[in-house]
Amino acid sequence: MEKRRIGRTALEVTEVSFGGAAIGGLYRACSREAAMETLQGAWEAGLRYFDTAPFYGFGLSERRFGDFLRYKPRDSYVLSTKVGRLFRPVPEDQVPDHSYVDPLPFALDYDYSYDGIMRSVDFSYARLGLNKIDILYVHDIGAYTHGIEKTKLHFRQLMDGGLKALEELKRSGTISAYGLGVNEVQICLDVMRRAPLDCILLASRYSLLDRSAEAELLPLCRAQRTSLVIGGVFNSGILATGPVQGAHFDYQPASRAMLDRVDAMEKIAGEGGYPLAAAAFQFPLHEPMVATVLTGTAKLANLTRNLELLDINVAGTEYAKYRPYTVVQSVHQP
Repeated sequence: MEKRRIGRTALEVTEVSFGGAAIGGLYRACSREAAMETLQGAWEAGLRYFDTAPFYGFGLSERRFGDFLRYKPRDSYVLSTKVGRLFRPVPEDQVPDHSYVDPLPFALDYDYSYDGIMRSVDFSYARLGLNKIDILYVHDIGAYTHGIEKTKLHFRQLMDGGLKALEELKRSGTISAYGLGVNEVQICLDVMRRAPLDCILLASRYSLLDRSAEAELLPLCRAQRTSLVIGGVFNSGILATGPVQGAHFDYQPASRAMLDRVDAMEKIAGEGGYPLAAAAFQFPLHEPMVATVLTGTAKLANLTRNLELLDINVAGTEYAKYRPYTVVQSVHQP
């Protein structure tokens, strides 16, 4: 599988990579056996970049990634995890509901400070059982997750000390790159105007359906040589399932207007002789600033199906036909 470079660093990642939320039990339970089978399938398919986070199953995803990667040659893959949440043990009946099924028995606190990031990295190393993390992402900082007022506090924490921690970790060789892992564009712009980043893991905002990263973020990434790692290419599922009953967009049931919008997109794909899902999966890779597209699943069959979308020819000229279907993101208030 072809590789692309992360920013100005020496890191290279495969054009398709594996995201670890699903094997942490997002929305449905995932057995250890299913997780290992899917990770092995990703490895055999040539994927060599793996992304996880403490949030995914409250540590469960990190533990499973570490178990799988422990006996792989360390220079044969790239691993990323995230900072910004710290976990503390609680009784099982006090584990919060963040859509993870059977997570580990912890509650979380947000902390984007110098000490919080340093502690988060130490905890991740312990859960992973590995001796090297390549990339750290500051996870879910911004109004989309926290609302406007709390974001002001978290942003100050990051500016006043969190970025210093990340730079120290990179300078010491503890990590090789750092950036943001978010679902929104504005916080990326806010941070990048104050500090350079190696990469941004951006979910759902540079897709066939939602091009909100195009206007300002992509030009800024080009100017600063900040790579994009693109997640959520199906926008929570609707670009894979099509406009069916129960389809989801942006983590919620799709509205009638969104179903109609995707129905129109599906007709364009049909006229072009390819499935809409193939166009959605391949779309980000036409942008040079995109280093990789993440695919995340807890089922080997789903992984295989997604990878087969790469084999379907979708001409680059097809994408201009979808431009009327741009989505403007709203802010979630807590």
